[in-house]
Amino acid sequence: MMIRDDHHLIGIHVSDRQEKAMDVQKILTSHGTAIKTRLGLHEAGHGNGLIIVEMGDETEVSSLLAELNTLEGVESQRMTFTHEK
Repeated sequence: MMIRDDHHLIGIHVSDRQEKAMDVQKILTSHGTAIKTRLGLHEAGHGNGLIIVEMGDETEVSSLLAELNTLEGVESQRMTFTHEK
């Protein structure tokens, strides 16, 4: 049987995108080598933003979540898809 890594997704909701974008970007950049995929979504004319990040390293996921959740107006949550090993 093939062994596959789990998929770790993080959803990041930013309440005031213009105010918090630089802080969020700084944190994401510090974890950049562990980020496999990043998708940013925002609705034109609204201040909220949503970022979806895929990571492979469980330790990095926990660290990124902890850092993001210290920012006021930023909420991040994890979703993990586990494969049979």
